[in-house]
Amino acid sequence: MTPTIDGAALLAEVEAFHRRFNVFPTEAAYVAVALWDAHAHLIECFETTPRIAFLSPEPGSGKSRALEIVELLTPRPVTTVSASANALYRLVDSAAGLPTVLFDEVDTIFGPKAGTDEALRGFLNAGYRRTAGALRCVGEGSNQNAQIFNSYCAVAMAGLGSLPDTVLTRSVIIRMRKRAPNEKAEPYRQRKHESEGHALRDRLAKWADTVRDQVAGAWPDMPEGVTDRPADVWEPLLAVADAAGGNWPARARAACLELINAAHDNDEASLGVRLLTDLRDKVFCGEERMPTAAILECLLAMEDAPWGDLDDKPINSRTLARMLSQYVTPANKPIKPRGIRTPSGFPKGYYAEDLTDAWTRYCPPPPGESATSATSATPQVSGGESVADTATGIRHTPPETATQPTLAG
Repeated sequence: MTPTIDGAALLAEVEAFHRRFNVFPTEAAYVAVALWDAHAHLIECFETTPRIAFLSPEPGSGKSRALEIVELLTPRPVTTVSASANALYRLVDSAAGLPTVLFDEVDTIFGPKAGTDEALRGFLNAGYRRTAGALRCVGEGSNQNAQIFNSYCAVAMAGLGSLPDTVLTRSVIIRMRKRAPNEKAEPYRQRKHESEGHALRDRLAKWADTVRDQVAGAWPDMPEGVTDRPADVWEPLLAVADAAGGNWPARARAACLELINAAHDNDEASLGVRLLTDLRDKVFCGEERMPTAAILECLLAMEDAPWGDLDDKPINSRTLARMLSQYVTPANKPIKPRGIRTPSGFPKGYYAEDLTDAWTRYCPPPPGESATSATSATPQVSGGESVADTATGIRHTPPETATQPTLAG
């Protein structure tokens, strides 16, 4: 009779092995990484496989070391710093079994100096879900046939900075940092520690075989508020924790909430969402309509805002129109400038009623500030009667600040 394997104790050993060589930023990170290592042995049981991303703002933060330890503990690891999407598709479809792909220096693929690699991004995004794949033509000349290549496999990444949003939302994000003077890690030597890691890996594989049926049929309870994509990401890890038992189910759910909240806190809103939010909270502030010139003047007067330097140029009416046209009105039509009647003419501008649907869907809740105090700093255009017009155009001088440049209407 095969002896029973204590899953909780085994995961504790995996966590302890990471703690010897990795200094992660939080306890939640150790929990998530240990669960991710185990899930890699069970990904055939899941509909999705979360990516795990070790990211940091500076080199020397332990990202590559984290991948080295993950490599020892996961099945069929393949480490790369450069790979084509086609090579990866063929690797996943090989008869050897699903690999665990480890991308080091992933910033060289997606970083600002690398351009964009849409094919590789497509592999990472599609391979997160079991049913996805890539359709490719196979053959020579006119003798070609369409073939679907599987891309579903476990992927761990390490890199500087951030990653495309489409990759981040499919990932458990561990934000690494340089070790403080009081933080110590055991020096890692592959020839010395590899056998220890492989022994743990083999035990994980044996334990995975004993819980495979249980995990495949699991519907783990999600923490309150965790839905949609975050739920897809964490469901496999929570299923592993539930199968292990002990204190892992509770620790996994606490880690889930902590890391999801940390991801939201660290991710900057897209420029489009930032624009919508600034328009709602700092430009319109309850007004019904605003001329484009007044909107631009408000945006350019904001401190710590990106509007004065978009691709080395300040935002202008054309950029504003292009960014807003990506969103739609309540009537499901692109947001576009419309004519606004003012005492000095009929300039183009935007109506709050056109923006309300986008504000509701994309922006965070408005701040709990007094609408009266907010609108006092905004050009008044309600009813088309209070826009101050001058010979050069529309002026707006925020109170208690230096006079801002006047923009022509």
